[in-house]
Amino acid sequence: MESVFVALISGGVTLAGVIASNSKSRAVMEQKIDERTRRAEKHNCLVERTYQLERDVALLRNDVDGLERKADRDG
Repeated sequence: MESVFVALISGGVTLAGVIASNSKSRAVMEQKIDERTRRAEKHNCLVERTYQLERDVALLRNDVDGLERKADRDG
């Protein structure tokens, strides 16, 4: 009977250790996922801004080309 109690106590302590360890691992994983999410959002914002700049530059090039053609005709 004594060995059953010892086994139950050992099993309970082991279970508590496993639960605590899993809880800590889960917290670390959630922190890493949050950090990667923030980095991905930052990267996506940069990409969007780059596309906007490229569109703006294309419009400016068209404007400059149009002005150059007009200057050549008038000049």
